[in-house]
Amino acid sequence: MSADGPLPPPAIALENDYVRVSRNATSFAGVATDRVIVAMAPLSFVAGDALQNLERGEFFVLGPGDSYQLPANASFFEVAIKPDHPPVKEPPEIIPPAKNTMLYEGERFFIYEESLNIGDVRPRHSHCQRVEIRLNNGPMLEQTFDPPRQPLQPGIVNWREPVIHTVRNIGDMPLRNLIVEFKPDRR
Repeated sequence: MSADGPLPPPAIALENDYVRVSRNATSFAGVATDRVIVAMAPLSFVAGDALQNLERGEFFVLGPGDSYQLPANASFFEVAIKPDHPPVKEPPEIIPPAKNTMLYEGERFFIYEESLNIGDVRPRHSHCQRVEIRLNNGPMLEQTFDPPRQPLQPGIVNWREPVIHTVRNIGDMPLRNLIVEFKPDRR
């Protein structure tokens, strides 16, 4: 806390060899790479020559040559896929997750909304590496992992390694996440 009040959150919410997720900043705007803009509040911006209007939890995918301008003081995340990232890691078995809503499928990644009602269970399923953006931070989850391991305490933006697991919502609100999941390289 500073003398002027709480400090603003850092501009980089997550960075590793695969992605840089910026909070309320476009740190990869000039780089030839795929980016996903995720609105955390109503957001209007220009992409190319068109005005885009997003509500909280909606997203817009930009390719390597696409231009965009976001307003100052907007609430969003920019998920930038690093162009020369290492090969994508995948679980030993691919088991599609039930109860998710596919929203976008591209060549290198796909985006879906992960939702799970109170008390509901998502049966055993798997994921490749992925970015998770929590749209309602609060649901408590009970997870069983193959092989067993300790659960992680999530933040708003999380990097997830490959996993096979079962999930139960034991909290008092529905789970709602937006997921950007990498596709394995099949060259």
